[in-house]
Amino acid sequence: MSANTADASRPIAVFDSGIGGLTVVSALRRELPDEDIVYLGDTARVPYGGKSQATIERYSEEIASLLVAEGAKMVVVACNTASALALARLREVLTVPVEGVIEPGVEAALGATRSGHVAVIGTKATIGSAAYAGALQAARPGIRVTSMACPLLVPLVEEGLFDDAVTDAVLERYLAPIRAKDVDALVLGCTHYPLLSRAIARVAGPKITLVDSAANCARVVARHLDESGLRADSGKAGSLDISFTDTPDHFLDVVRGALGLEKGTVRVRQVPTLGQ
Repeated sequence: MSANTADASRPIAVFDSGIGGLTVVSALRRELPDEDIVYLGDTARVPYGGKSQATIERYSEEIASLLVAEGAKMVVVACNTASALALARLREVLTVPVEGVIEPGVEAALGATRSGHVAVIGTKATIGSAAYAGALQAARPGIRVTSMACPLLVPLVEEGLFDDAVTDAVLERYLAPIRAKDVDALVLGCTHYPLLSRAIARVAGPKITLVDSAANCARVVARHLDESGLRADSGKAGSLDISFTDTPDHFLDVVRGALGLEKGTVRVRQVPTLGQ
């Protein structure tokens, strides 16, 4: 499929319920350095976990529709909860391709496992949705999935405790039961978790391959752009525009420092509600 140059020059839009989706932005910057990226974090309404599917669909549609109206050529849902509960709705109503983080993670996990036993760690909301387990089992009937909610990890990440004895102790508590099984692939089912990848790998041990949904999402986005003829012309450095629906807290600086994202203007903006 081909697209014109004007279409290819439009930005990729990425949204999340908060700041953690910048790990997906970082992966996209590595995979697609020529692409312009627009990021919108819904910090005014974070967290999405715990809200109804109808509410999450509405929030996601409001944000994604705004980004498409502003010229996005593709929307990336850098939020596990929204990927689990709103992706189908967005694909129905939007006029551009939409990618989430769950399907790429599932694809990579199936490619990584040899034992046929995959573990998934995530927030209570993501694990409770069974989105990863359901997608894994639908793609490969008979695969075994061990799911583990790890609610203490996000606060540790947001405090910047990436390599800390406290973090290692919490990870040991969560990962010991997984390590005791024949699991050989571990899906990082939260966009915060790639910031802990070194610690998670250390505690999980060498027999378990980490599956980073952010990195795999970036690879799937690149593949889709190539197949659709939407990849930007090479030779220029892509820009990054970051905005939020409410003033971000100190975690933004933590993420930028850890990911090496460039400094720049951060805007706070409103998102029109549906029907306005």
